[in-house]
Amino acid sequence: MTDDPEIAPLDPVGVEPQQPTLNFRKRLEELGQMALLVFILASAAFLSAITAMRIAIHGRETTMPNLTGKNVTEATSLLRSHGLVLKVADRVYSELPINVVVRQTPPAGLLMKESQQAHVVLSLGQRQLRIPLLEGNSLRASRIELLRAGLQVGEVTAITMPGKPADEVVIQTPRPGTGAATPRVDVLVSQGPHESAYVMPHFVGMTESDAQRRLDASGLRRKVNYVSAPQWPHGAVIDQSPLAGSRLPAASTIDLTVAN
Repeated sequence: MTDDPEIAPLDPVGVEPQQPTLNFRKRLEELGQMALLVFILASAAFLSAITAMRIAIHGRETTMPNLTGKNVTEATSLLRSHGLVLKVADRVYSELPINVVVRQTPPAGLLMKESQQAHVVLSLGQRQLRIPLLEGNSLRASRIELLRAGLQVGEVTAITMPGKPADEVVIQTPRPGTGAATPRVDVLVSQGPHESAYVMPHFVGMTESDAQRRLDASGLRRKVNYVSAPQWPHGAVIDQSPLAGSRLPAASTIDLTVAN
């Protein structure tokens, strides 16, 4: 019995070694993991920067305090405590003491950034105007007097006052001789005593004597015109002015036309 010759193993035909392919795939996986890690770190850094920026911005904001009525020293100190700066925009006459804040811009309560300016208007105090005496003068004379003093009539209120002639200034504000923050002087003016009024009666067709009796009872004056009117009875009232039903002040004069 003869032994078979040893058969040597053969390499597969057309099959390449797999080791390089596995190494390439592993490297791709490592690169992908590294890129993902870089993206995560970059996103975290970006979010941290945004958060820090928002905190920094909001940390520099403050609320505008109320400065009205405070003197300039108090207002400046209050603004500094809020990180703001005071700037005097104007000065005006007012009833407030000198160097007190009359108004401010922006208004109190507004959200501000630190180092921004607050514009204020300071008081110069009351303007020392000499207020002349107007009481007892007529409204027209009072206007002229005020214009000479560089002033003017403000609000005019009229009221019926027995014992006071019409158009007389009874009360004035401000009072005479005082200083004032405004050039206007308000006055209360008398309209005189209450005047009686009547309703014009119907006289046409009455006799002249009857019409005169009614007018005498009312205290009204009359003027009689006589005309020739044959169609009317002698002494009859044939026309009147004002017409019946009209409102008549007590000082009115009634015109009657009588047939002659």
